[in-house]
Amino acid sequence: WMLCAAVCGVLTFRFSFFSGHLQKDPAKGPVLDFLTAASTVWLVIIGVVLSLGILVDIFYYKDRKRQTWITIALIVLSLVNIVVYWMARKVYLDGTFSLSALLALAMPVFLVLACRGIIKDQKLVKSADRLR
Repeated sequence: WMLCAAVCGVLTFRFSFFSGHLQKDPAKGPVLDFLTAASTVWLVIIGVVLSLGILVDIFYYKDRKRQTWITIALIVLSLVNIVVYWMARKVYLDGTFSLSALLALAMPVFLVLACRGIIKDQKLVKSADRLR
């Protein structure tokens, strides 16, 4: 699940979350623009931290307690990412959400599924330790 979330995080840099018209130059009129993870500084920072954090978190499989806490922090960060996307779309005059917005919305879902799997693994290891 974490690998799916990491792939979604990387793909948000390429595919748009929102597309609409910006009023950049009053003489030329509105310009069509796409809101991606590379559009604003905050989206870049959150996107890079989120993607790298997920990839690093995969390798904490031996320390499940730490992996659980990092995953919970990444869930919160992915929700903050969605809020920042929502706020960044307000500068557009008009527009629509792209189908690829589901990538940003799928990240917290994949992370919740990963956290649930980590907790299940931890319970399985604890029950196996009791049997020894």
